[in-house]
Amino acid sequence: MMTVSENMEARDENSQIPDSKSVITMNSTWQSTKSDLLPIEEFTGEGQELDSVSFYTWPDEDNDETLETIDKEKQKDEVQDDRPSWANKFEYLLAQVGFSMGLSTVWRFPYLCFHNGGGSFLIMYIFLLFLVGVPLLLLEMAVGQRIRQGSTGVWKIISPWIGGVGYTSFMVCFIVGLYYSVLMAWSLFYLGQSFQSPLPWTLCPLLRNSSQFDPECARTTPTTYFWYRKVLKATDEIEIGGLPVVHLSVSLFVAWLIVCISMIKGLRSIGKMLYIPVLLPYIVLFCLLVRSLMLKGAEFGLKRLLAAQVPALYSMEVWRRTGNQLFLSMGSGFGGFTAISSYIPRSNNCIMDAFAVAFLNLMTSVTTTVFVFAIMGHLATVNTEKCYQKNAERVMNLVATGVLPPEVQFPESLYHHMSSIYSTWFSNLPEQVRSTVVPHMYNCNMDDQLKQVMEGPGVAIVAFTDIISVFSGFTFWAIIIFMFLVTMGLSTMIGILQGIITPLQDTFSSLRKHTKLLTVAVCALMFLGSLIFVRPSGSYYLNLMDDYWAPLPLFLILILENMTMAWVYGARRFLADLIIILGRPISPIYRWLWCFVSPFVLLVLFVSTLIHLYMKNITYWAWDSNISNEVIRNYPSWAKVLLLVIIIITILPIPAYFFYTLFNVANPFSKTLSRSTVVFKLETKGDSPKTSPRLHVRQSLKKINKMDK
Repeated sequence: MMTVSENMEARDENSQIPDSKSVITMNSTWQSTKSDLLPIEEFTGEGQELDSVSFYTWPDEDNDETLETIDKEKQKDEVQDDRPSWANKFEYLLAQVGFSMGLSTVWRFPYLCFHNGGGSFLIMYIFLLFLVGVPLLLLEMAVGQRIRQGSTGVWKIISPWIGGVGYTSFMVCFIVGLYYSVLMAWSLFYLGQSFQSPLPWTLCPLLRNSSQFDPECARTTPTTYFWYRKVLKATDEIEIGGLPVVHLSVSLFVAWLIVCISMIKGLRSIGKMLYIPVLLPYIVLFCLLVRSLMLKGAEFGLKRLLAAQVPALYSMEVWRRTGNQLFLSMGSGFGGFTAISSYIPRSNNCIMDAFAVAFLNLMTSVTTTVFVFAIMGHLATVNTEKCYQKNAERVMNLVATGVLPPEVQFPESLYHHMSSIYSTWFSNLPEQVRSTVVPHMYNCNMDDQLKQVMEGPGVAIVAFTDIISVFSGFTFWAIIIFMFLVTMGLSTMIGILQGIITPLQDTFSSLRKHTKLLTVAVCALMFLGSLIFVRPSGSYYLNLMDDYWAPLPLFLILILENMTMAWVYGARRFLADLIIILGRPISPIYRWLWCFVSPFVLLVLFVSTLIHLYMKNITYWAWDSNISNEVIRNYPSWAKVLLLVIIIITILPIPAYFFYTLFNVANPFSKTLSRSTVVFKLETKGDSPKTSPRLHVRQSLKKINKMDK
């Protein structure tokens, strides 16, 4: 255990202490968190042997050494505080898994997988997940549970110079929470509409005072029309504004009300409530997967998924999108993992937790993608058969009118085996007759049909609404499916709010006494801020934030966190801390991942994102009511300026806090940082020092001297 001495007498006394690697001089801003600091090397005088913990994680051969004894008394003697904790380990894991298992795994993953190489995208995602994602996830979990503070407090303790990272992480969590709640509101609106029969998105609406269908809906599918014109009430361009849509505003209010009620009583109520929103989605998703695989044409979608496109593996743009999806879906850098882990005992096995969360996140993404591709394959098959039928009817009419010769007549068995008979009939036509027929027929290529149903970021909603029509008892399944989406969104929103409330309570300790009031205030403020995303053009702003704003500050946060832990605090020292916590050796591969691999990958992703924003036009999918289809439009110049301003505001705390610390260090009259130094030394009791826990391992003096060199 360490004590802090910062008065002049202590400084004079410590100035006589011999130089040692074990004495660390720090700024006095660390004084308030002295009891939470990670273990450092044991203080030793000249001529004394260094603590073996420092060397245990350095050479690979030392991992074969056996730990003879481990002093576990430190955990029993830790200073107890009034910080709440999770009721049990399972509830803690539910919180971590629920935070990482967000709607982005349903909303974006299948769409990105289809448009970025299919199986190649999956390969790249899995590669980055275990090479970079898991080490960074472990880092955030470990520092949270060891220091027992949120994002704003953790990084001040580790290095005051990058204390602004915690504030940037806090702002990212806040802004993401604004538009992420809208995804939950969309699901709630669909859930409310699911109690009707027939379901409103299964049929095109009739024109007023007429028996004719709305022509805008007739030119597309009822589900797509309902999504853009009834749910979003989308405008044709982002420049067209308007007040918030009433029904979406009500759904958004209900969403924030549910989140507020779930969190208002603190961790105990959150832990019990998480059983439903975390476990229920897995049960529903498994049922949907089994049912989707039984549909006609599902195998075509799965073949398209598994068909890896080799050129995608060499595309920097595809790697950039894969990295964006990885960290946006995992939640690293948001501060949520750090906040959730700060309420678990320090002795918790965070390594197993990191792998468990990463594996479940991967399984959720893959399962959802298989389900969506199976549904899209089914829809593509159905649409292709409808196209065949239209061609058959058109050919029959042209034959009857004498435009086409009688030999092109379709066989009567066509309507019983549409796909196989149509292809056989077309291939058996003479070349001259075929050239005569083709100009009068629609293109019924199944790959083209699949591209049409997989266009646009709303492909997941279309998939979930279309599958309902396949089931018997579609009203029941509609309720189950959209309940599944709502609960997924709720579990993630709880993690996001935890990443906001925990830093506030750590920074202002008086707020711990008013948790209910703080929760209500935060939810009310974020509800008002999220109203901008339920305007008729709100979905375009949401895509602007999710596609172009979020990755840049997120990569910067992760780079600074990684570099600070690996090179400022020290990866070797951090691994030594984990050994003391877990009481067993840890593979040194983590050190190399933190020191070299993760920083390199993050820097490449960060630079490629900057280049993409600077060199290429930023675009969005918009609804064109004239053709009843989605079109790609460029964001206007003012939207680019808005994006730049939000990015600057988000990352501004990092340099601001750096210069704030620099000013206080250089200013001799500063009240927070003075010329007096803060020296950490071993706490003494009586005449004998109270040593920190040590790991007694069999190491030769020769090996220690070799490593010291």
